Amino acid sequence: MELLHSGKVRDVYLDGQDLILVASDRISVYDVVLPTPIPDKGKILTGLSLWWFERLSDVVPHHVISATDIPADLAGRALRCRRLEMIKVECVARGYLTGSGLADYRATGAVCGIPLPAGLVDGSRLPEPIFTPTTKADPGIHDEALTFDEVVAQVGRPMAERLRDVTLEVYRRGSAIAAERGIIIADTKLELGLDAQGNLLLADEVLTPDSSRFWPAAGWQPGRSQTGFDKQHVRDWAAATGWDKKPPAPEIPERIVRMTRDRYVEAYERLTGGRWG
Repeated sequence: MELLHSGKVRDVYLDGQDLILVASDRISVYDVVLPTPIPDKGKILTGLSLWWFERLSDVVPHHVISATDIPADLAGRALRCRRLEMIKVECVARGYLTGSGLADYRATGAVCGIPLPAGLVDGSRLPEPIFTPTTKADPGIHDEALTFDEVVAQVGRPMAERLRDVTLEVYRRGSAIAAERGIIIADTKLELGLDAQGNLLLADEVLTPDSSRFWPAAGWQPGRSQTGFDKQHVRDWAAATGWDKKPPAPEIPERIVRMTRDRYVEAYERLTGGRWG
């Protein structure tokens, strides 16, 4: 296999006409890969993505060809996938206000040019989910928020509308399923691409703790930072160290590693109803 790309979490190999997408145990915050891996993280992300791909296939087809026709040493963490022409827009849906969306709202009263009601706080539920796309920046460069009109200028109105509609429907469907299992999906990021016939396909990962913010519904309380099943507490720990958010990043303490793995496992088990390991 030929290594095509090594990202913050995934490595992409070319195998004939197909791609082999390998999820590592690496974890990144603030666009920097931390030096300490999280055991089993890659397998959890792969298993959860497969579970979601199956449940969302009537909304948008996906790029997975096989989860078993892969090298034996990559079993559980790799997928054989179709090669796509990736859309150069990060497709983000938000149902709750937090993170960069909250910062945008505090500065402008809007997110990605979408006006929101006054008086919202960290963790507020939005009147309806919104499409808040960003640029797809090179490694080490922060993605920048885009308005819908800027997406139209980049990919054309028909494709922009398709990206928006698919992203919001994936979010609505996923949020409804997660809510039945006591999890709030505050926001999520999708990767979409075109196959050789021009069909739009869902790629990379979907509705995982790496691509989404998962909050326990029972503990949701607007007006404060929410606890979750994602990597937000790793961000919080890293920020509290005084690290300047530039490489090299600090080693993650064992207690944070253990907590992170436990949160990812709990998210997997709550959503799928199965036992991990």
